[in-house]
Amino acid sequence: MTAVAERRAESGVAVSPSRVAVRRRRRFRPGVWLLSILALVLAVMWAFPVYWMVNSSMLSSVTLEAATPTFFPIGGSLKNFERVLTPSFFAALGVSVGVTLLSVAVCLVFAFLASIAISRFRFRGRVSFIITILLIQMLPAEGLFIAQYKMMSAMGLLSNVFGLSILYVAAVVPFTIWMLRGFVVGVPAELEEAAMIDGLSRTQAFMRITLPLLAPGLVASGVFAFLQCWNEFTVALVIMENNRTLPLWLRGFVQQSATQAIDWGQVMAASAIVAIPVIIFFVIVQGRMTSGLVAGAVKG
Repeated sequence: MTAVAERRAESGVAVSPSRVAVRRRRRFRPGVWLLSILALVLAVMWAFPVYWMVNSSMLSSVTLEAATPTFFPIGGSLKNFERVLTPSFFAALGVSVGVTLLSVAVCLVFAFLASIAISRFRFRGRVSFIITILLIQMLPAEGLFIAQYKMMSAMGLLSNVFGLSILYVAAVVPFTIWMLRGFVVGVPAELEEAAMIDGLSRTQAFMRITLPLLAPGLVASGVFAFLQCWNEFTVALVIMENNRTLPLWLRGFVQQSATQAIDWGQVMAASAIVAIPVIIFFVIVQGRMTSGLVAGAVKG
């Protein structure tokens, strides 16, 4: 007898045996078990490369190149981390943090204003603007490298954090506009109108009513923009000749001479260090990001 049935029996309410049997059959549905097993397998497949990276970062190159793989870092050390934490790492970290934060901040401001405009207002050229955003996302990034390099060179912005941020904003804004548009459409305009009837101005109604409701969407959009800027490699490779971002710094560990072997222990340690800020960022914002994605999927 289930706990619900026991409580009903204690309260004197009769419980039909057929209902108890139906509840038991529902509780042990094979489809739920299959989905749970599938989810577990997918989680292991996703987590294993991360585990292997961390595991390998604590092993020596001799151990990593052995015929038998080592799945547990027994007797491992943190020497690989000590070797990669050089001044060049901190310089690359500063460049990546500066470029990413500046790009995400500017991108969210532009995308937020544009999503409000195309969602709340009807103006001439609105449809053309939306189509242009779609077309921009279809352009191959590789086809723009020569033009981007010449433009940054003419402006004196090669190997410049501000110059790289301009290109990142231009690349990320179109997708962010479409993502934020779904959240803005999901907030009824009637809420602002009701607030304006109560005496608030349009700006006050937007700041007090609409903006708090869009916070999860801003967080979710900011996370995607952060990931694209933080992990971007090819544009930085073309533009940043001297100031390297973390992906370019990481590339240096496998760009060895023909006579110098690659130290895979250091490569894995450097990869783990690059991934740590992203993991910390996800842990901080994962609650709002999940709620934001769900809201955008339902309302957008």
